[in-house]
Amino acid sequence: MTAILLFEQLLNGFGYGLMLFLLAAGLTLVFGIMDVMNLAHGSLFMGGAYVAATVHTHHGSFVAAVAVAIAVVVLAALLLEVFLVRRLYGRDHLAQVLATFGLILIADDLVKMIWGPSPVMASAPAALSGPVELLPGLFYPAYRMVLLAAGAAVALGLYLLVNRTRIGMVVRAGASNRAMAEFMGVRVGRVFSLVFLLGAALAALAGALMGPITAVQIGMGEDILIPSLVVLVIGGIGSIRGALVAALLVGLVDTVGRAFVPMALGRVLPPTVVSDLAPAIAGLATYALMAGVLVFKPAGLFPARG
Repeated sequence: MTAILLFEQLLNGFGYGLMLFLLAAGLTLVFGIMDVMNLAHGSLFMGGAYVAATVHTHHGSFVAAVAVAIAVVVLAALLLEVFLVRRLYGRDHLAQVLATFGLILIADDLVKMIWGPSPVMASAPAALSGPVELLPGLFYPAYRMVLLAAGAAVALGLYLLVNRTRIGMVVRAGASNRAMAEFMGVRVGRVFSLVFLLGAALAALAGALMGPITAVQIGMGEDILIPSLVVLVIGGIGSIRGALVAALLVGLVDTVGRAFVPMALGRVLPPTVVSDLAPAIAGLATYALMAGVLVFKPAGLFPARG
């Protein structure tokens, strides 16, 4: 293991963690503020990836593809919020889980009808297809550097929005005491709609950006939803800061584990055993991290609630 390889994997982990944050931030906003468990959040991620890949393939502009993907997913989320999610406010979490799980099945079938069952190719912009030299001898894909920058910029912007603006103050007021906020003139229903659409926009952005480095296929939303829920639990319900810290931890543990666990096991075990055992151990590392955090911090690292 060289220092360059280690640094590359750390950058990969941070990049994956920041993309997880985009998805987990939407989840923690919707669940922590609206108290709605939306399992279909991963389907919004999948929709963003498919729309961005299609627009980029046909029109060539990656920036336009990302913008269109966000617009389409936000529009779909608006319809979803008006016709379904509003009816789930105040319902128990079991009803929310069952309703939004049904949406997952519907979304997967819709994607299959529109794009077919085969994966869709999503390419990075031509200008970012090559590597950049960060240090002498250290070349890193330019597109992944853009992912790092975009994730960090969104994290900063979201933190400022929630904690330093009047809109953020209204959102926090509606989350902490809806009745009192309504007495003070806050239209909590509109606040909740805004939060839901913001979460959808973040999911679409994550899907559009992740498309060129992952498989754009049916079920990708469910695959990314599980680690996002792990981030939600580790960071603390409703906490943007917690979601960011937890996403970076999960990204690092997952990426570094998948890169170096096979190397470590290969020193003591035959290759046939390593090929079966290493992915399982690396996959369990994230859940071991969650269990370890919950032992000492049952409410998560930075819970927004008591």
